[in-house]
Amino acid sequence: MKKRLWGIVVSAVLAVGAMTGCQSQTGSSGNVENTKQAEARTLEEIKADGKIKIGVFSDKNPFGYVDSDGNVQGYDVYFAKRIGQDLLGSEEAVEFVYVEAASRVEYLQSGKVDIILANFTVTDERSEKVDFALPYMKVALGVVSPDEAPITDISKLKDQNLIVVKGTTAETYFTKEYPEIELIKYDEYQEAYDALLDGRGAAFATDNTEALAWSNQNEGFSTTIGSIGNIDSIAPAVQKGNSELLEWINEEIKGLADEQFFHAAYEATLLPVYGDTINPDDLVVEGGVIE
Repeated sequence: MKKRLWGIVVSAVLAVGAMTGCQSQTGSSGNVENTKQAEARTLEEIKADGKIKIGVFSDKNPFGYVDSDGNVQGYDVYFAKRIGQDLLGSEEAVEFVYVEAASRVEYLQSGKVDIILANFTVTDERSEKVDFALPYMKVALGVVSPDEAPITDISKLKDQNLIVVKGTTAETYFTKEYPEIELIKYDEYQEAYDALLDGRGAAFATDNTEALAWSNQNEGFSTTIGSIGNIDSIAPAVQKGNSELLEWINEEIKGLADEQFFHAAYEATLLPVYGDTINPDDLVVEGGVIE
């Protein structure tokens, strides 16, 4: 039976800014507009500092979220900790910076983070603003809706509202492909899910992996459209032109293939959520090669 476990309250954590734990963590808010480009830190500067700033989600379970003990967890976080270990010799060298979907580009451009590992889908538009490394996951869009009023086809959204998170591929896709559908837009994933739970929209469109994870843990909801749009890739991103750090990340991803690192990350963070509903090979990318 699905359990309604998703509602972890993180707003207080974000308001306080930094939390106790083995990693330093910083709250986020951000306006993508009028962002001034700040010079990216070099690898030598990062090593001299002994810290690397990595942007992750705090409310997108099981990819990046804050658990009941106040610790940041998830698939992206698992990778971020390995970066800290291999680059600086310690997982504790990672300073986690909480980002919203719409602030990911701005946080790179302004130098607030060195790397974004926040379930960042590679798109042509984003590639004009940031540099993406090799992919480590595949994804499409999905739709989650109440079992009592399932949205099994996009045509059922006529004259209804669809919930999306600002700055996501779901927002871009539905704005372009289905302009007749009225979108209700939120800054944070938790706000979007609260809106769905409260019946403020007929359904919520997001990454299909995210939709399935949430619906598996929330009784009365299902991922009623499992895949829509293109099959895209998820990859780390760095500031545009930061070729030194980009090259290091690419070599890291290639090297981790020897130990099937991302399959291990899947087993540690995603398998408990998905169970046997997903074949790991349909999601995980090893060595940056999509097969």
